[in-house]
Amino acid sequence: MSAASCLLTEDQFLCSICLVVFTDPVSTPCGHNFCKTCITLHWDIDAPFQCPNCKEGFNTRPELRVNTFISEMAAQFRQSAQQKASSSSSEQQAAKPGEVPCDVCTGTKLKPWMLYLLGLMCVFILWIASDHKTQVVVLLEEEYEGTKAELERTKTEIQQMLQEREIMIHEIKHLVEESREDADREIADGVQVFTALKESVERSQAELIDTIKEKQRKTEKQAEGFIKELEHELSDLKKRRTEVEQLSRSEDPLHLLQSFRTLNTAPPTKNWTGVRVSRPSYEGTVVRAVNQLEETLNEEISYLLFVELKRAQQSAVDVTLDPDTAHPKLILSDDGKQVKHGGVKKNLPDNPKRFNTSVSVLAKQSFSSGRFYYEVQVKEKPKWDLGVARESINRKGQITLSPQNGYWTIMLRHKNEYFALTGPGVRLSLKSRPQKVGVFVDYEEGLVSFYDVDAAALIYSFTGCCFTEKLYPFFSPGLYYDNVDYVNFAPLIISPVNHSAQ
Repeated sequence: MSAASCLLTEDQFLCSICLVVFTDPVSTPCGHNFCKTCITLHWDIDAPFQCPNCKEGFNTRPELRVNTFISEMAAQFRQSAQQKASSSSSEQQAAKPGEVPCDVCTGTKLKPWMLYLLGLMCVFILWIASDHKTQVVVLLEEEYEGTKAELERTKTEIQQMLQEREIMIHEIKHLVEESREDADREIADGVQVFTALKESVERSQAELIDTIKEKQRKTEKQAEGFIKELEHELSDLKKRRTEVEQLSRSEDPLHLLQSFRTLNTAPPTKNWTGVRVSRPSYEGTVVRAVNQLEETLNEEISYLLFVELKRAQQSAVDVTLDPDTAHPKLILSDDGKQVKHGGVKKNLPDNPKRFNTSVSVLAKQSFSSGRFYYEVQVKEKPKWDLGVARESINRKGQITLSPQNGYWTIMLRHKNEYFALTGPGVRLSLKSRPQKVGVFVDYEEGLVSFYDVDAAALIYSFTGCCFTEKLYPFFSPGLYYDNVDYVNFAPLIISPVNHSAQ
């Protein structure tokens, strides 16, 4: 390294700004080197960012890093110069031609032009410290104020985030508490119901046993009466038989004749020819007991369904029909609560949301979480489809209503044929014709249930559904005729939910 240092001149290690050997040398993108402090101060005061040597400009302030190679070389050169200075410190070196001696130090003599530049540098530094002091302070204050404002914004954002998370924690805790209360209530109701059912079963069992035993007691009592009578007659007959045998051994003719007249009169006996002990019949006894138990169970189920419907109605939402989705032949009421088939196709834009073949319509409202419930009046209609549909359903051409295609629906055909459209379809057996149908959805539970509102009876439930997108209430009033057998002019009517209905 010392050999290499001898080949390098002093000018190669001088910063073109401060004109002294590099201190923490850095390289600009154009390849020139400067002291890190010098170029930083230069750019702080003199914008735009450009190289002081070649004047090449940079769009953004370059990120400067110390050039370790030049830094090491400058350090070697500085050390070599110090060694030379120390070796001659014992005596004042005479100034060579063209050099100016220093009146104070005994270091290397500088050339006049270098002293001139050093003087300018001192003036430059004093100029910065005086004339531009205010400007630097202003820039510092502006940066301070900007940073302080940024900190305030950050503080506000953090505070808002804290509040949002505190609210979320509160909501989650509240939800868990409500869920716990629901669970406790369901457990209590379940225990009450099953306790009542258990008591009913035990009571029915006891009544069944008592009934059978009572029949057996009557049979045994009748049999005991017959046996007592028979034993009494049997005793009389045995006595008569003994008397007859004794008389038959008598050799006295007169005694035999006199006694025979007495014995010839038989004691009164009962004609047992048609007498039978009635054997109790137990056929149907257990069946009747189970039927009675079934009636009790049905009563409990009816009550539970009533309670379940009341709870579902607590999730009632306001639903209105979306005219942008309605088939052109459908007529919607002004309030968006009624729809029927009009028979005439209106000239409407065929937007992507509209059904163009299936006479159907969706609600404006969509749901992607929680529970919701609404009721639809269907009376006087021989045909309709009701349920919910996911947002991405196909609305063009013929459609097949099934969960696989994004529809969870039930339908009525020919006045009394009800189906749950599970794919192939399930025929439903209903005790009565619903006049008003309630539709309940629990999004997270994957449940879609249909109720006969007036009868408080469950029509059908889709369970284990997997919902991943928005759900819309779905309505289809059907054509205005049904195989020419029935007219279908009555509308489907979205009805307000009566929470107090019994």
